[in-house]
Formats: sequence, C-alpha cells, structure tokens
Amino acid sequence: MARTKAPATDPIDLPALNGEVLMATQNSMATAIASHTDERDLLNQLLGQAQMAESFSKFSLTVSTSKLAYVKESKLYRALSGKKNADGQQFSGTWDEFCSLLGRSRQQVDEDIANLRTLGEDALESMSRMGIGYREMRQYRRLPEDAQAALIEVAKAGDKDAFVDLAEEIIAKHAKEKAELAQRLDEVNADYDAQGEVMAKKTKELDSTKQELEKHRKRIQTATPDDVIKELRTEVVALHFEVEAKILGELREGFAKMAEHAAEHGQDHRAYQADLINQLEITLATVRSEFHLPEHQNDTPVWQTKAEA
Repeated sequence: MARTKAPATDPIDLPALNGEVLMATQNSMATAIASHTDERDLLNQLLGQAQMAESFSKFSLTVSTSKLAYVKESKLYRALSGKKNADGQQFSGTWDEFCSLLGRSRQQVDEDIANLRTLGEDALESMSRMGIGYREMRQYRRLPEDAQAALIEVAKAGDKDAFVDLAEEIIAKHAKEKAELAQRLDEVNADYDAQGEVMAKKTKELDSTKQELEKHRKRIQTATPDDVIKELRTEVVALHFEVEAKILGELREGFAKMAEHAAEHGQDHRAYQADLINQLEITLATVRSEFHLPEHQNDTPVWQTKAEA
C-alpha cells in the first residue's frame, strides 16, 4: 500500500517573526503609555513587554535594553513599591528589584544600557551577534571617541575578523599612549617634588636670614655707639681676612703653577701676572681714595694693636 506524502510546510521565517514580535511590542508600549495614567499599570505593561523581549534577547538585544533604559530613566520601577511577589514578600520599589524580576542583575542591565548609549543600536546588535562580551565592550567604552567611532563603523559591517584586529590594534595603541602619559606625569611629579625641595630649602634659608637680620636690628637698637663700631670692625676684618686668604692662597697657587709652566715650556707669564696685581692695586687705591684714607706707616696690622685687642 503506497504511503501518502505529507504536504510540505514552509520554513519559519525567524527574522520576519522577530520583526512582527518587536513591532507588536513597540505598539503595545505606545498604547500603554497613551492609555494608562496610573504608574502601576504602566509599569506592569512595561515589565511584561521587557520580559517578553528578554525571551527574544538573542534577536532583539537593543529593543529590550532601550525599554529597560526608559524604565530606569523615568524611575517607573518605583511603582513596584507595596506590591508583593509570589512568596508574599513586599517590594520597596528599587531598580535592583525590577531587574531581578527579569532574572537579571542590576549590574548586567546597567552594562547593557551603557553599551547601548555609547555604541549605538546597530553596532551593539552586530557586536552581540559576533559574540563580543561585556568585558570587551567595557574596554571599548573607555577608549577615546575617535577610536570608538572607528570600531563602531567596522562593527556595523559585521566582519568579526576585521573588527577584532582593529580592536586589538586600537587597545594596544591606547595602552601605550596611556603608559607614556603616566610616565610623563611621573616625571612632572618628580620635577615638582625636586622644585618643592629647592623652594623649601630657599624658604628655610630666607627665614634664617630674616631671623639674623632681626637680631642685628634689635642689637643695633639697643647697642651703644662703641658696641656698634666694634661689631662693624669685626665684620670688616673678617672680610679683609677672606680677601687676603684668597690672594695668598688660591691666587698665589695659580701664579706658582704658571711659573712651573713657564719653566717647562720656556714661556714668560710675568707680564700677565703683573697686570693682575696692578688691577688689584688700582682697586685698593680706588677704595683708599673714596674714603680719603691716609698712607699707613705702621707695619703692625691695626687689628693687632693693643687698643683694638
């Protein structure tokens, strides 16, 4: 007995079905907003739509996320306050509770919303189909806007290999630039610290100088004329000793080295040295003339006299 052949059935057109479901969801959403003024009723409508969209999440991630973003931004989840779940527990009307009703965590939903706002619907849909996970999308959101724009354009084309290659290149470049910026920041901080130390040292020296000047000012105010002139003479003698030590020490040593050089190489440096001595003599004569100082005939230094002692 011949078997009768079953009539052929048309294959289910999933994209078309998905489009019809999404259109029906959007229409019901618009109808709910237009016809319900009570927030509880509107929330129930949105919750039902969001749960239905979640069942088609593989096909309509952006539709589901856009609805959830609307609920969060308009704070419609607060209408859950006072309602009870199947176990009799009362809701307090939080965003966490609303997300849990969808079987998802608040962190995951917030990630979806952030991805939608940053990457856009087309790019997010394409990335989801390519299997790009939350961790990668989180990295993309941290990139500069020009890098994000380049990734979004490649994602829209749907070429996963090209997208992954570009993403790796951009992330590596961004990491390098970030490291260079961090290094420059460290260098700037190091320079700032060094400058701070120098300024602190100078401030300390300035404070010390101010204190010394204040001490001198107070001594001058309270000192007798004899005390003042003794202090001034002490300072002048100290300067004289310093100049004399430079001449008899470092200058004389330099002249000695020049004499050795002259003996070794047959050169005469005495005229050059005489000019230096002459300049010192002129300098001293200028000071003597300025203060009308007499020629001192006593070979004994004035600071060694009995009166000065």
